Parts: sequence; structure tokens; C-alpha cells
Amino acid sequence: MKTINDFNFENKKALIRVDFNVPLNEQFEVTDDTRIESAKPTIIKILEDGGSCVLMSHLGRPKGVEEKFSLKHIVDAVTRVIGVQVKFVEDCIGTTVEEAVANLENGEVLLLENLRFYAEETAGDIAFAEKLSKLGDVYVNDAFGTAHRAHASTTIIAQFFPTTKCFGSLLAKEIESIDKVLNNSEKPVLAVLGGAKVSSKITVIENILDKVDHLIIGGGMTFTFVKAQGGSVGDSICEDDKMDLALEILEKAKAKNVQIHIPVDVLAADAFSNDANTQVLDVTQIPEGWQGLDAGPKSLKNFKNVVNQCKTILWNGPLGVFEMENFAKGTIALGNAIAEATEKGAFSLVGGGDSVAAVKQFGFGDKVSYVSTGGGAMLEMLEGKTLPGIEAILK
Repeated sequence: MKTINDFNFENKKALIRVDFNVPLNEQFEVTDDTRIESAKPTIIKILEDGGSCVLMSHLGRPKGVEEKFSLKHIVDAVTRVIGVQVKFVEDCIGTTVEEAVANLENGEVLLLENLRFYAEETAGDIAFAEKLSKLGDVYVNDAFGTAHRAHASTTIIAQFFPTTKCFGSLLAKEIESIDKVLNNSEKPVLAVLGGAKVSSKITVIENILDKVDHLIIGGGMTFTFVKAQGGSVGDSICEDDKMDLALEILEKAKAKNVQIHIPVDVLAADAFSNDANTQVLDVTQIPEGWQGLDAGPKSLKNFKNVVNQCKTILWNGPLGVFEMENFAKGTIALGNAIAEATEKGAFSLVGGGDSVAAVKQFGFGDKVSYVSTGGGAMLEMLEGKTLPGIEAILK
């Protein structure tokens, strides 16, 4: 696996695919610069070698050129995070861009305009990829969040750099962390899968059953498993058409000697609201008019015991509706347990949009081993798929 550490970038222009798809407020200010921070080590290494950086990214899902999706809005934020004044060019291909790149000196950084202003980017157009390829001597992919897309700038472009392509430090870390969980893990291995639907995690569950010793199922998925086994779930979210599948998963886990842990009690509410009336109920005895919105105290105690036994932990999905303060206790308790296990030497990987949001919200970011930056990409890797953006560099 070639990374930026295999190259000396002195007098070289590095064309870097970053993921600067960051949230902006109504004043077009960056409200979360995590993705920019994540790309910083790669950029700094290239500049310190004596090279220059040409950064390309998308922002949002524009339909053609839309001013609100212009990357000019993030220039100040990138400048602040990197510590180098970032130049900007109002296009990503063509003579104006080629001139700006030709004039770029060692130690300088140039940000191109939004790649998705061109439909050719998402179409994986080869001619568009070739035009982009003229803008650098070395191609660096550091955008894990888009590695599962066969877009022009993430996958197709790599063929124009047969010997001068590599992974940036962020993407390399992502690959290593997921590989550590799936293929090189210290046992016992635990996966915590939360979120609303079994259907969105089926392939993940099926792929990881061969890799894990324990599987905690939480969040809305709980109730499909509970109802499938004859429990009453009241008004809780439940995929009735996936109950047979839930039973199948339980059978497969048993055959593979994987211990599945499902909440035994829940914090139930009489409405989907932070101000609803609540009570702790047995997970199999939720009456009509009530819905489970968080794991209960007995469940949390059980889960903590499981976490404490494990040396490798994957956390994908919250245990409850953590966005509402009254139903965040389960997710916070799980985060604390994983943080404690990590401190004692376990390797912990957190990934998937909601769990990453929870980790940030409750301050667990620096208490776990690694927080993945790509939701969809990470899920696909956990499903056992080869991502086109990664494969293109390995070819």
C-alpha cells in the first residue's frame, strides 16, 4: 500500500483529492472543520518536503454551478486550519486553472472550485478525469468519505498516474483501522450496531459474524429482534418484514458461537418527544401507546460488562435517540464504557454518521482509538466490499 510516506514531494505538485464537504451556516461559515483538520497532516507533509498542493473536493450536491456551493466560502477556514494562505481558482479544469497551477510555487496551496459543478465528476467521465490529471505530478487520494464512489476525481483519475499515486495519511489510517477490526484484531472482538433499521445493517452483520465474538444490537433495530422472538414492542419502531431475517441472524450467530446481546429493558416514552412521560420497561413487555427510545439501566450494566471483556471494539450506531437529552443516557454510558476499555488497552473504532455525531457531541473523540470520517464508505468496507477509490490506488 503506497502512502505519502513513500514519496518525496520536493519540487513536485501534489494533486490531492480531499473531502471538504463541510457544513456551512446561512452566512456560509464552516460550522465543523473536522474534515479539514483530518486532511492537514497530508498537506503539511507535502509542503514540508518542499512541494506544493492542489486541492480538489466537492461540496454538497449542486445542480450545475450554484454559488452557495462554491468552495470559495471555505478558503478562510482551510487557511486557518492549515496555517498557510490558501489560493483559490474559480474552476477546476481549463486554461485558467492550468495557469494557476503552473504559477504555484513550492510551499503554496491552491484550492480548486467544486468538482460537482461538472456532471462529468459523478458520471466518472474519463475525459474530465484526464483534464484534472494535468494539474499535478503525483495523485494523492485522501478522501475516505467518497472512496466508495467511482467518480472522476476519486477513482478514474488514478489511471493517469500509473507509478505516482498514493494514499494520503487520513485514507491510509482509515484502511488500517478497519483492517485491524476485520482482519488483524486482538480477541475478544465486539461490534456494537445501533441505529433504526435492521435492513440498513444486514450485510454488515452477515460479514462481521465471522470476525466477532460479541455483537451488541441497540437502537431501533432492537425491536425487530424482540418482536421476532414473541415480545410486545408497543409503538416502538419495528420492521415487521425483517423479523424472519432477525431470527435467521440469531441462528447464524449461534452456529458461529457469537454471543448476541440485546437490551433487556428500555426507557420507554408515551410520545416521540423529549418532554414525553417516561418509564423503564422490560423490553418484551412494552404496552400500546409506548415506545422504546433508549436502553434501560439493566441493559447498560450488561453492555458495560461485555465491553470490559473485549480487546477490539467497533461502534456503529447509537443506542437511543441521543439527539433528545432525556434519551441520550444509553449512548453516553456506552461511550464511557468504550473510553474506559480503550484506556486499558483495547482498540476502539467508531464510525457511521450518527455514532460519530454522538462521539463529537459528548466529547469522546479523543477517548477512543479512531473515529472514522466516512459513513457510507466505512459501512461498505464492513460489508466486505472493495471500494473503487481504494482499489484504483492499489492497481
